[in-house]
Amino acid sequence: MSTTEKPAASAATPTTNFLRNIIEAELAEGKFVGRGWAGQPGEGSLHAAAPLDPAKIRTRFPPEPNGYLHVGHAKSICLNFGLARDFGGVCHMRFDDTNPEKEEQEYVDSILDAVRWLGFSWDSNDTSHLFYASNYFDFMYHAAELLIERGHAYVDQQSADEMRATRGTLTEPGQNSPWRDRPVEENLRLFREMREGKHTEGSLVLRAKVDMASPNINLRDPAIYRIRFAEHHNTGNKWCIYPMYTFAHPIEDALERITHSICTLEFEDQRPFYDWLLAQLRDAGMFADPLPRQIEFARMNLTYVITSKRKLMQLVNEKHVDGWDDPRMPTIVGLRRRGYTPASLQMLAERTGASKSNSWIDFSVLEGCLREDLEEKAARGMVVLDPLRLRLTNWDALFGADHVEPCTAPVHPHHEEMGVRKFNLTPEIWIEREDFQEIPEKGFRRLYPPRTDANGAEIAGNMARLKYGYVIRCTGCEKDADGKIVTVLAEIVPDTKSGTPGADSVKVKGVITWVSAFLGLPAEIRLYDRLFTDPQPDAGGKNFLDALNPEAKRIVQGWIEPSLAQAMAGASFQFERHGYFVADRIDHTPGKPVFNRTTTLKDSWGK
Repeated sequence: MSTTEKPAASAATPTTNFLRNIIEAELAEGKFVGRGWAGQPGEGSLHAAAPLDPAKIRTRFPPEPNGYLHVGHAKSICLNFGLARDFGGVCHMRFDDTNPEKEEQEYVDSILDAVRWLGFSWDSNDTSHLFYASNYFDFMYHAAELLIERGHAYVDQQSADEMRATRGTLTEPGQNSPWRDRPVEENLRLFREMREGKHTEGSLVLRAKVDMASPNINLRDPAIYRIRFAEHHNTGNKWCIYPMYTFAHPIEDALERITHSICTLEFEDQRPFYDWLLAQLRDAGMFADPLPRQIEFARMNLTYVITSKRKLMQLVNEKHVDGWDDPRMPTIVGLRRRGYTPASLQMLAERTGASKSNSWIDFSVLEGCLREDLEEKAARGMVVLDPLRLRLTNWDALFGADHVEPCTAPVHPHHEEMGVRKFNLTPEIWIEREDFQEIPEKGFRRLYPPRTDANGAEIAGNMARLKYGYVIRCTGCEKDADGKIVTVLAEIVPDTKSGTPGADSVKVKGVITWVSAFLGLPAEIRLYDRLFTDPQPDAGGKNFLDALNPEAKRIVQGWIEPSLAQAMAGASFQFERHGYFVADRIDHTPGKPVFNRTTTLKDSWGK
């Protein structure tokens, strides 16, 4: 009766974009025909002797395991795995774990779980394509020595400050290091000593020898290896030198025979070095054509969201949220706990597409994708969030004191096959407090008691329908000693029960959701909203903490209809009238139900 989490096998029909156009054109020209794949990463000679690659293309998703993935990563996952799926290829799941100081197994496990949950797999052709960059350290070291031997890398003894000072500016060329022309033999000796741990951190660095006068600062002899005496989560203490990302990444791609290395626009300036490095290693015999191609697209900027790992960690560490999986967080674990579905995130990725221009996507687009997904599959249920007791004063006269009136409703109004839910109407029920006004405002269509207007005319109490039940007429209310309304009084209008002959004989404009005060169950309802009130909370140097939404989490005790009592953790529902909710994956149990609001039925933030 509920919508439980199921991986989305595919999103909507793909729409064209420049990435698809590139891939289609390269496949059409036969660029990858004859390309070998040895079933595992390796140098060009290994793949040259291997059978033809069964994958038409190879992409990769290469996160660094130094934090939890967020909604922006979800788009990259969907893009890379989706392109591989649509073009008969394979997407590699690769951990770019070349920095031993920030990476942890906890993040590795969470990333793998996120990719699986989104509906993707790195297994294809009876082969697992789960890789770790740290397993390539021997290859990377070999590549560095090849560069040194061919005069394309040197060991520099300048300090970090000295290298920064001689790097130049956007308008001025850099200055050559005094160590730039060391003999090859001396560079090899020093580099090997670095590996053997004979030098201190920061005392030596290996730099590529490219062009200190290049207008692209990234080509001004970038550092490619540094000394770090730090234990690595995968390789332990085997290494005390580690490759820089810009050096490691193209080598990882080439070892894995990646055809399309898709990354975000901030790496566009790094592409010339990517191409330069692979060309040098091809000429040295380490790799063969066709080499991987780096292609950049604009990252997804979602309003009311921050995606900086540093700032997300600050939110967690300073207790502004309840952890990485807090339903207010834009992390995949947070979105999942909030009730977002794999299909909704795939739909967002497809609809926002891939382009070369940065733009902002309104958060309502994601909410719209979720509503579209859940509308067709979420079971329905009635819940009262702000309960006010209502007593049906003519119950005993109509039915007898011990009677309960059976009611039914479809689990889903458009899917008869999902069945029927059953619940009982009783003499006392809970209604929403907003459904009663003692002195009604103009246009109010729900319950108000009889009154005398300004001209002395008597106005009868208003009538409304209890959804799936009877029409009732309000006859009054009861208050406590402080004057607060504690009970609404009403009478059932006979022969008006929904689904029975004559039910429509009495016309009313208002319909009220309700839960039996005797048979309904109390539940903790967490009303989540957007974490920030500013659509761009950290733009322009703003302090994002100033934009925290104090109403982003409210907890109320509501009452749920009995059919919701056995909801499984992670099951999604539409609470009629209120929105989409999910049984919390961590705290919810049948004996103590906890539901999180995923989103309202309509966009409440629209301009």
